[in-house]
This record gives sequence, structure tokens and C-alpha cells, in this order.
Amino acid sequence: MKVAGDRVARLAGGKEQVVRARRLVSAALGRDHPLHDDCVLLTSEIATNAVVHSRSGEGGSFTLTVSCTEDRVRVCVQDEGSADPPCAGHAVSNGTSGRGLPLLDALAARWGMIREAGRNQVWFEMA
Repeated sequence: MKVAGDRVARLAGGKEQVVRARRLVSAALGRDHPLHDDCVLLTSEIATNAVVHSRSGEGGSFTLTVSCTEDRVRVCVQDEGSADPPCAGHAVSNGTSGRGLPLLDALAARWGMIREAGRNQVWFEMA
């Protein structure tokens, strides 16, 4: 199990980069980490939101930060923003989309969204 330290990666805003974001989190934690699967799943959700709902997916990029300590994992995705603030409420899945926020609610110890200078930063913590 790998622990302690921060990893930061700037990824192109294409949907194929969501797979890369998942792999980066997996490598940072190690597959034997007890929070591995949930962290990879939640990373997929917030990275996908960055690509689909922000300027990151329009030829931009997003930044993935993974912070690990012995008892906590924090993953943050910062996108290039959108014209309107993202909906950070408790969304309901319609079957094909909208599962990300309910998954964050169900699995993360804490999560949140920060909008600053037009950019969006979504993060979650697992303990």
C-alpha cells in the first residue's frame, strides 16, 4: 500500500483522459489500499463532470490532485470553468447520467465544490 504525498497531473480535457485520471489515482494509492476502488470510482465521476460540463471538455484541460496520508485520501479535480456555476446539489440519477453526486454523498467522508475565478474545483475525502 502506497501512502503519504501529493501527486498532481494536468490532463487534456478529452473523455479518454478520464481513464488516465483513474489510473493515476490507482497508481498513487496502490491496488491493495482499502479505499482504492471507491477512490477510483469517485475520481471517474468528478473527472467526467469536468470534461462534460466545463470548458475543459472544449479543448481545455483539467488538473487532478491526489493527496494521501496514512489515514486519509483527498482527490481534487479543477476544471476550466463554465458560464454558469455547476449544480452542486444532491442530484438524482435519470438512469444514464446524474450518478456522480449521489455516489459522492454515499461513499465520501466529505466532499465539496469551490468556484473561484470562474474555475470549478470538486474534491472528496475518504478516511
